[in-house]
Amino acid sequence: MIRVVLADDQQLVRAGFRALLDHESDIEVVGEASTGREALELVRHEHPDVVLMDIRMPDGDGLWATDRIVADAALNDVHVVIVTTFELDEYVSEAIRAGASGFLVKHTEPVELIRSVRVAAAGDALLSPGVTKRLLSRLAATPRPELTASVLEPLTEREREVLALVAEGLSNAEIGARLFMSPLTAKTHVSRIIAKLGARDRVHLVVIAYESGLVSPAGF
Repeated sequence: MIRVVLADDQQLVRAGFRALLDHESDIEVVGEASTGREALELVRHEHPDVVLMDIRMPDGDGLWATDRIVADAALNDVHVVIVTTFELDEYVSEAIRAGASGFLVKHTEPVELIRSVRVAAAGDALLSPGVTKRLLSRLAATPRPELTASVLEPLTEREREVLALVAEGLSNAEIGARLFMSPLTAKTHVSRIIAKLGARDRVHLVVIAYESGLVSPAGF
């Protein structure tokens, strides 16, 4: 059972998400919060698999709450998915950097929202296709000094190839097809890359790939 916490200051939004998710046999909404502080306290109490987190909330916004959830070692297996009204929300890139496992817009189709919860619970990358390139362009435009090309030194040439394809949003099966290897081998490479770079998940790998200069939004 995938346990979900909903954090949004609009009760109607929470009610809509709950109705969709509770209808699924493998998903259970275990709590709701209307502020960032409530969300943090609820997550610490319930320890859900996934948090659907709005950004703009009172008493500690979604960015504040995400940063504190990610910083708490006891919550390492909690995946925060940012859900916002605006595709180009000014805080989305900061939320991803803070450790969010993905990003969705509120007008996402119901079936996609449900799929996204399952994807996030499995630890896979989760970014709306329509905004990924623009979001990562912003990340690439404001690189952090500590994330230079040297961060990739522990990787083999093959691992760099795999990382570049992860940054394009390819699944393990798609990476395997592109590089003539099995999906299991691709998954093994991704796991090793995550370990070598100390990344949280695939989304963090995407950020590292762009901020280190390995790939560029202009490249595809």
